[in-house]
Amino acid sequence: MRNAAFKSMTLSLLASAALLAFAPSSFALTDGRNVPSSEEEQEALEQNAFEGTTLPRPGLALEGNDAAPSGDGNAVTPDAAAADKPAADAPPAEIIRDLSTLPAPVKSMREKLVEAAASGDIERLRPLIEGTPKPPQVMNNESDDPIDTLKNFSGDPDGQEILAIMLDLLATGTAHVDKGTPEEAYVWPYFTGKTLSSLTPPERVELLRIVTAGDLMGMEETGNYNFYRIGISPDGQLKFISGGD
Repeated sequence: MRNAAFKSMTLSLLASAALLAFAPSSFALTDGRNVPSSEEEQEALEQNAFEGTTLPRPGLALEGNDAAPSGDGNAVTPDAAAADKPAADAPPAEIIRDLSTLPAPVKSMREKLVEAAASGDIERLRPLIEGTPKPPQVMNNESDDPIDTLKNFSGDPDGQEILAIMLDLLATGTAHVDKGTPEEAYVWPYFTGKTLSSLTPPERVELLRIVTAGDLMGMEETGNYNFYRIGISPDGQLKFISGGD
């Protein structure tokens, strides 16, 4: 009898062990709860566990780390994240075509420059350049004498080509740029304040009175006007006479 009972108990234990060995492997017993064994199910549980908390989710770097892996496994750097944010555009230049609306000091200096350029005598520019509290920048101040500098950029020894260009520039509208800053200025021609792609056909014709078609094609590669320009400060001082960028 005892041997029979012992055999029966042994068979029962062996049967239980066999059931455990061949049980489906999709779930394991842990603390009496079913736990998914697949990677997808495990990841879902881990992510849900962090809902409603301020704890960092698995796979995300803690605050202060240089980079954190994105969902596709690629690292996202702070610079790249900043690049995704739209940058604040600089305020557009105000284009003024009615020159009678210019501030009186600006209008007065423009008229003096027109008179000097139309005279054909480049020396007429000297008092307008040297008679300012802050000397203007003339072609990057490439020489000590601003008039000699202008002559060096002219195609003729008397600087009359530069005077002709100045007349063409000052005949257009102006771009009021950098308002409210130390760099504020009224700049001729007004093309300096617009992208070339935004020019209307009449505006392109107006620009072609100043530059050649070949020059314009070169400018369109960068999208911006880069020929001669003249700047006058709001208080009527000549600010600069400069060449291309």
